[in-house]
Amino acid sequence: MKNTILILFLIGVLNSCDNQKLSHKEAVTTYYNAFDSGEFNKIKTVIHDSITMVNGDFLTPFDKNSFYEFYKWDSVFKPSNQVIELVEENDDVIATITQKNIRNAFLKNNPLQFKVKVSFTSGKISKIEELEYIEVNWNTWAQDRDSLVNWMKVNHPKLDRFVNDLTIQGAINYVQAIEFYEVRE
Repeated sequence: MKNTILILFLIGVLNSCDNQKLSHKEAVTTYYNAFDSGEFNKIKTVIHDSITMVNGDFLTPFDKNSFYEFYKWDSVFKPSNQVIELVEENDDVIATITQKNIRNAFLKNNPLQFKVKVSFTSGKISKIEELEYIEVNWNTWAQDRDSLVNWMKVNHPKLDRFVNDLTIQGAINYVQAIEFYEVRE
């Protein structure tokens, strides 16, 4: 009888540890840290079955499988994200993030600093909406991107369209385009 009670108690304690929900701030921190550490399984634990990314007027809905494809695309650029500030507003979190990566470095905006509003459904991240970019030089960004695209069309047409290709191959082509462009004569 004592052993049965002890076993039931231990099972209860272990189950309660597994069922602890993260706060919204902890979920956002886990999300960005998992991008850095390359642990998609941790991302899966904090995102809802569907997640929508909002960039200006563009809405990109994902399920977990398609989000994994986005994650693989992003990982090619070797991102490093740092959560600078988290502020809870109602059921949302406003996060200020700095992001370093190969693409941002080439476009001379590294680190890129921005604010997002993270929304939740059933305690999981369901929407990430870009609110503002902080001290970004969009003219330099556009000039460098356009120079790269135009140079690639002429010198490496097989890699053309890499800018809008959000597949892992598109990201690989983007990095390769940057490498070709940086060593051009």
